[in-house]
Amino acid sequence: MVDWLDDARTSYDTVAESYAEYVRDALAGAPLVSAALGVFADSVRGVGPVGDIGCGPGHVTAHLRTSGVDAFGVDLSSAMIDVARRQHPGSTFSIGSMTALGVADESLAGLLAFWSLIHIPDDAIPGVLAEFRRVLRSGAPVLLGFHLGDRSRLKTEGYGGHPMNVYVHRRPAERMAGWLEDAGFVVTSQLLMDLDSSHPGAMLFARRG
Repeated sequence: MVDWLDDARTSYDTVAESYAEYVRDALAGAPLVSAALGVFADSVRGVGPVGDIGCGPGHVTAHLRTSGVDAFGVDLSSAMIDVARRQHPGSTFSIGSMTALGVADESLAGLLAFWSLIHIPDDAIPGVLAEFRRVLRSGAPVLLGFHLGDRSRLKTEGYGGHPMNVYVHRRPAERMAGWLEDAGFVVTSQLLMDLDSSHPGAMLFARRG
C-alpha cells in the first residue's frame, strides 16, 4: 500500500498547478457530469456534511457548495490542497487518505469520489469502500465517477509535461457495482458516457445499506 500511495502523493504534488488549470472549466464542458452532480446535490442539500474524497484542486467541492451543499474536500496531495484552499477560500479542505479518513463513524450525509479511485489497485478497493461505508450514515448517498474499460496503464507523464508514476485503472461498471454491493451499498443507477470516444466514463449512484 505504501508504494502506490507515495507514488500518487508525489505525482500529484508535482502536477498540482497544471492539473488545476486543466480542470478549471471542466464542468462547464461536461453537461452530463454537471447534471449528475445536480442530482447528487439535491439528495444531500441541508442534511449534513458531505465529503468530496480525492478532491484535487477543489473545483467539484466548490461547485457543490454553490449548490447549497455542506461539502468539504479531502486529498492525499498537500500541493493539491494548497491550490484548492487558494482558489476556493470559502470551502474547507484537508490532507488525508481515502484508505483511512479522519472522520467519525456514521457522520457524513453523503460522499463523492469523482475519478479519484482510478489509481487505487484492485486489491485495495474493498478496504476503501469499507472506509466509505464506515463514515456514512445509514441510507446516505454515494456518487462514484471513474474511467470505463478493463485495463491498466502506467502514467509516466502528466499535466504540463511533468513526470508522474501512477497506474490508471479503467474498470467495467459492473465490476465497480459488484464491489459496492459487496461493501454493503445498494447501487441505484448508473450513467455511461462517451462510449464512442477514447476516454469513456461511468458514474454510479448508490446508498449505504
